[in-house]
Amino acid sequence: LTDNMKSVVLHRDLEGHPVWQKDYETFMQALAFETKFCKPRHPFTKGKVERLVRFVKDNFLADRVFCDLTDLNWQALEWCNKQNGTYRRTVDGAPQKIHETVCGEQLRMVPEDSVRFYLCPERKISFDGFVNYEGRRFGVPYSYPGATARVERSGDLLRIYSADLKVLLVTHTVTWSRTDSFCEGQYESLPQPEEFPTAPVQTQIFQLPKPSQDLSFAKFDFDKEDQV
Repeated sequence: LTDNMKSVVLHRDLEGHPVWQKDYETFMQALAFETKFCKPRHPFTKGKVERLVRFVKDNFLADRVFCDLTDLNWQALEWCNKQNGTYRRTVDGAPQKIHETVCGEQLRMVPEDSVRFYLCPERKISFDGFVNYEGRRFGVPYSYPGATARVERSGDLLRIYSADLKVLLVTHTVTWSRTDSFCEGQYESLPQPEEFPTAPVQTQIFQLPKPSQDLSFAKFDFDKEDQV
């Protein structure tokens, strides 16, 4: 269930069928799931979904102490596991147990290769050898010839792969510092050839020899001044 967003559906055809956004349609086909839309200008159809946001704000974030966003994410995961394992009177059971029994029958194995391309988004490599991820820059080895790479975040580690996900290029430790994260071999200290001008020289400069006498005071006639 989703809103009518341009990242999901572009428009409707003459028969009212959705025209999917290309990347989202490929994602649906890879994971084999269906998408339903909320009715436009009808907020009551998604009240149960958005009520979870208020539940998290009122119960998880209140008086929460954390050192950085990574720590907050780990606390949120522990809190979700605790809430999912708690008995709820509205469903007469623990949500996690109900999900395992009811939805577990519909579970199936998803091809790992298809999923990894979505779990590892593609990033362009900048001219100075960095990829941007979550507002920070991480270095890529100079030996990698590609123009793009794929990144995968797992806890406090960020792995950078080649564009085809066949080669692990480098692993970074994720911190919340705004400074760039360099890697070994990002820059090669190659000897630079001496550069010479390619155009013919039009102007020549010569240095005159130093005069034998100091002519700084030549314009002054000190003998004449003494006679006065």
